[in-house]
Amino acid sequence: MTLTVQDFLQLDVPAMLAAFLACACCALLGNFLVLRRQSLMGDAIAHAVLPGIILGFLLTGSRAVVPILAGALGAGIVAAVLIELVRRLGRVEPGAAMGVVFSIMFALGVVLMEQAAASAVDLDADCILYGQLEDILWLAPTGWSSLLDPTVWADMPREVVTLFVVTAFCAAMVAMFYKELKITSFDPDLATTLGISAKLFHYGLMTLVAAACVAAFEAVGSILVIAMLIVPASIARLLTDRLAVQIRLSILAALAIGPGGYVLAAFGPFWIGGTDSLNAAGMMATLSGVLLVVTILIAPRYGMLARRRHARRLWVQPAEEPEGSA
Repeated sequence: MTLTVQDFLQLDVPAMLAAFLACACCALLGNFLVLRRQSLMGDAIAHAVLPGIILGFLLTGSRAVVPILAGALGAGIVAAVLIELVRRLGRVEPGAAMGVVFSIMFALGVVLMEQAAASAVDLDADCILYGQLEDILWLAPTGWSSLLDPTVWADMPREVVTLFVVTAFCAAMVAMFYKELKITSFDPDLATTLGISAKLFHYGLMTLVAAACVAAFEAVGSILVIAMLIVPASIARLLTDRLAVQIRLSILAALAIGPGGYVLAAFGPFWIGGTDSLNAAGMMATLSGVLLVVTILIAPRYGMLARRRHARRLWVQPAEEPEGSA
């Protein structure tokens, strides 16, 4: 397979940019979900925003960003409120409340999807589940020198621009309210005594998660969104106990998973004699799982091998006799 510079810039670069931005945005917010022990909440929000997305399509008949984002944000907020109500009023544990709400809302989204298909709106299950990463094209660049032309960058695909705006907004919110997010994640009761509304920041975080899900859905689909909300943060959590370092490591993991997974999907089969590329979003989710397993094994402090070595040293080390013993 011969790959020209123009083909690389037009076909592969925009897809890798979209993949990295989607993974980085979800990984950034996923750190706080992992710390709050609300990993399933990311899954719940990713499923629950589906009816909001479909309603945006049904009402506008197009893929306009504003109505779709508004519908999904509304659905995400409704899901977060319903989960809290079910947990409190039904007196069930949080995982069960999340499972009930996101199952019902996702089923509602599937029903609405059938209505969307009946209304000839361009929407299908593959788009929602796997995204359309391979269809993101950037036709303006013709070579490396063309990247110096501002008009080339102005023609960046809509999906990449949307992901960049949402990622920048989420990063700005995290930077602006880092202290509040940190204390409400580690000790919400202490935050309340200090005058910081843990509930307000909970719903604010859920809103950002919903926005990230919507921005990433069209490009990479719900499967990769769910994985990226949890896996990079989990990898980073195994490597450090400091939140600031964890966030940086999760972004590095997103960089490895996004562009790395795309390269493996697009070119990996040809390296081993294959004839067809693989689905990029599926390969990224698979690569994230492989990296998580490797981290679980070799993490320097919390990895299985490190803990086994530590346990072996304790087992073979002779116990010191207390002073004054015979």
